[in-house]
Amino acid sequence: MSGKTDFRTDQKFSELVKEPGRYLIVLHNDNYTTMEFVVSVLKEVFHKSSIEANVIMLEVHKKGAGKVGSYTYDIAATKMYQVENMASRAGYPLKCTMEKE
Repeated sequence: MSGKTDFRTDQKFSELVKEPGRYLIVLHNDNYTTMEFVVSVLKEVFHKSSIEANVIMLEVHKKGAGKVGSYTYDIAATKMYQVENMASRAGYPLKCTMEKE
């Protein structure tokens, strides 16, 4: 036994290896968190440009929630933690959720 894996089976390799699930990050509006803070979170945590951050912030403000991006589970969970940590330190109740796509 050589210890090598033989992928020459009836199944294609792409069927054996699956892409990880994607999760959508959503920011939710509240009556306390400032628009400026939301923009700073979008720029710092999600690396959005000023224009992108302002567009998302206005969506959150006008529609009650705004889609930020799609990430694998671990990255989405880390970004949610960063948002909640930043908001907590600044004294804001900014809510961030993740939804399976």
